[in-house]
Amino acid sequence: MSVAKLASRELILFDLDGTLVDSASDLYRAMNMSLNALQLPSVTEEQVRTWIGKGTSVFCHSTLQYLTGKVDRAQHQQLLTTFLNIYNADPCVDTQPFKGVVAFLDWGLSNNKQMICVTNKPEQPARAIVEALGLSHYFVDVIGGDRFEERKPHPRQLLFCVDEYDVTAAETLMIGDSSNDVEAARRAGVDCIVVSYGYNHGEDIHDCQPQQVVDDLTELLAQ
Repeated sequence: MSVAKLASRELILFDLDGTLVDSASDLYRAMNMSLNALQLPSVTEEQVRTWIGKGTSVFCHSTLQYLTGKVDRAQHQQLLTTFLNIYNADPCVDTQPFKGVVAFLDWGLSNNKQMICVTNKPEQPARAIVEALGLSHYFVDVIGGDRFEERKPHPRQLLFCVDEYDVTAAETLMIGDSSNDVEAARRAGVDCIVVSYGYNHGEDIHDCQPQQVVDDLTELLAQ
């Protein structure tokens, strides 16, 4: 049974990385530039794809854990700062929308759905990516992980959207790709659909018992 119930939704919230866009190659590029700057060994894109999905701090922690076997707090902060400086300067070199995303956003726009990008990525690079890919006109807001003190899996961002746009939780749908999205939606009382192709920190997305998993967002339009 489809969880989407699109006709009854007024507000649709989307995660960014791994849901709307495939940004792994740019994250990989920036991470290796950062590691090189700190005179640490490089990592592979395949490894990066299993470490992303839970935010930049966790990504840096996982990288250091792999490279050094332990995570020194000062080194973690140094890598995080270096990475953000490098990545934020040029976050959209190879990043592209996933198949089906633009068609779904077109549907949302033509059906007067309010759509918001809700990501744990800092707001500046998130907005830069959305703008560089020509997606800005679809969204009434792009909410980064640094707008509030709390970020997914905390429900703060989602609850803000429901309140700010004067809709009920039942009129809201979250679309994501990780257990962070599933848990944030669950805690906000919002239905959540996840995509099968995204980043979930190397874990099987089915393990967090999502309400529905799709391979392509356009599947929801046919239901």
